[in-house]
Amino acid sequence: MINIKFPDGSVKQFESGVTPLDIAKSISEGLARMILAASFNGEEWDISRPICSDGEIQLFKWDDKEGKHAFWHTSAHLLAEALQELYDGIQFGIGPAIENGFYYDIDPGENVITSADFPKIEKKMQEIVARKEAVVRADISKADALKSFGDKGQTLKCELISELEDGHITTYTQGNFTDLCKGPHIPSTEPIKAVKVLSIAGAYWRGDEKRPQLVRVYGISFPKKKMLDEYLTMLEEAKKRDHRKLGKEMELFTFSQNVGQGLPLWLPKGAMLRNRLQDMLSKIQRKYGYLPVITPHIGNKTLYVTSGHYAKYGKDSFQPIHTPEEGEEYLLKPMNCPHHCEIFRSSPRSYKDLPLRYAEFGTVYRYEQSGELHGLTRVRSFTQDDAHLFCTPEQLKQEFLAVMDIINFVFKTFGFEYEAQISLRDPNHKEKYVGTDEVWEKAQQAIIEACEEKGLRAAQVEGEAAFYGPKLDFMVKDALGRRWQLGTIQVDYNLPERFGLEYTGSDNQKHRPVMIHRAPFGSMERFVAVLLEHTAGHLPLWLASDQCVVLPISEKYNEYAQHVVDVLDEQGVRAAIDVRNEKIGRKIRDNELKRIPYLLIVGEKEAANEEVSVRKQGEGDKGSEKILTFAAEINAKVAEQTDFAAVLKKK
Repeated sequence: MINIKFPDGSVKQFESGVTPLDIAKSISEGLARMILAASFNGEEWDISRPICSDGEIQLFKWDDKEGKHAFWHTSAHLLAEALQELYDGIQFGIGPAIENGFYYDIDPGENVITSADFPKIEKKMQEIVARKEAVVRADISKADALKSFGDKGQTLKCELISELEDGHITTYTQGNFTDLCKGPHIPSTEPIKAVKVLSIAGAYWRGDEKRPQLVRVYGISFPKKKMLDEYLTMLEEAKKRDHRKLGKEMELFTFSQNVGQGLPLWLPKGAMLRNRLQDMLSKIQRKYGYLPVITPHIGNKTLYVTSGHYAKYGKDSFQPIHTPEEGEEYLLKPMNCPHHCEIFRSSPRSYKDLPLRYAEFGTVYRYEQSGELHGLTRVRSFTQDDAHLFCTPEQLKQEFLAVMDIINFVFKTFGFEYEAQISLRDPNHKEKYVGTDEVWEKAQQAIIEACEEKGLRAAQVEGEAAFYGPKLDFMVKDALGRRWQLGTIQVDYNLPERFGLEYTGSDNQKHRPVMIHRAPFGSMERFVAVLLEHTAGHLPLWLASDQCVVLPISEKYNEYAQHVVDVLDEQGVRAAIDVRNEKIGRKIRDNELKRIPYLLIVGEKEAANEEVSVRKQGEGDKGSEKILTFAAEINAKVAEQTDFAAVLKKK
């Protein structure tokens, strides 16, 4: 008999060889029908895989991300099996589950696969599902794996196998398709009731631009057709909310091939929007004792060698900038933190000076492969709302808690729901990180304790830490239920050590400060993108680039329209004017596309009475009122939305 411990702490005995599915059946038949995956002693586990030792078990259903992962991982194999049956000579790369669905990278050989083939692929996947094929896991030796996949001409798979350790290689087979895979998977294809091939794209083998370009086929699947229908409806709504489309319509930003891929150009309206976001955060930061700093966009290579960034990013980053001085090299800065360390080190520090909080809206540069670039969410140049706090170990928790307050305030201001994740070091691959076990344990424990004190439930995920320290990541949910990683807080004992940072303590001895990295927005680019998609471009009144636009019904009233703009400007209301020689209906439609909150229509009656006819975005006609009355109402609404001081008056 073996002892199995459940998440609630209870322990039950089972025969050796019991499966997670058997365990679920022992609890209830209903649970057994719902579980898709399990973990045993922290390891991902198929629900049909035997358990032969004592340990802790967790069972996952569709609502759990682990359940979805197993479901979509099996669906990726289902897609590959369908492609194998449809196309001769196809080579398979990798086919993982992703946040929403799955993909498979393939070399189609002589075959050409386009979106026109999607219905055919989906039909074949449905045929395979109807066969109710079992998904069978098998351990295989390295030699046998190389022979098996080599005989099939699967050179990409053989390359992967050649890098694996013998004795730790597994395959999964369903029908006539066998894949190299560590799992987990659901027991059969039967639960996959609805499938959809979504798109195709190019993808370099193993992400290397020097390697062959493969075809990446994306798909998604669900245990119910209704779920698929709802998802497709959401995708259609997402297309309407695409920040790239909205950014163009609202005249916020653009890109130019002449400037370069992934390098956004902020147009006047977008720049003003960014400035207002920065002003908002600056006001909050002043309440919390932050000091502004400004650092250069480049730094000597030795700076990043010292910080560890060069070893981490050097290979895949922009190449060094060579000066006329022989041997002198500079880098575009990938991070602001080394610069801030040098500012701290510029003067002797005492414990009485701490904490020191340096804040900078600092632009950084990282080389992203062209295929990874996406609007403002994945760029090569972005501005972090960065700050670095230097404090004593005794001050760490309080400072961390205060940063959590700032981030909570920012997200609540914009109506974001959010989840938190404690990103820890991978204990099995410590070589990927800098610093001792001791400092990592201290840093990780500080974050865990801060979350406990705030009552913030945060999942702990190994392997997601920064190379220099653990972090608390914030994932916001947008209006469509999609998750985006935005704000982050990181605890760092390593950079102070690497830069030799010191302060004189009350004991008159030298001590190392602790460093906190934080960015509530994450980056201005990504935050604006997510905010646009969350609001569908209908930004809060205080943030909107133009709070209203004046529309004369004919050229005859252009002069009065300009008068209205001038009066509103004097009152601090941001107003645009549309004097195009177009019919008023066309002007209304065009300006509604720009998501301007208020449309002010003016004609003979309004000109005679010093009035405007007010039309509110999404609500239609609101009647006429005096210009000054309208201005007062706008200012009152803005004041209510931006009373950050009232919210933070406790400070």
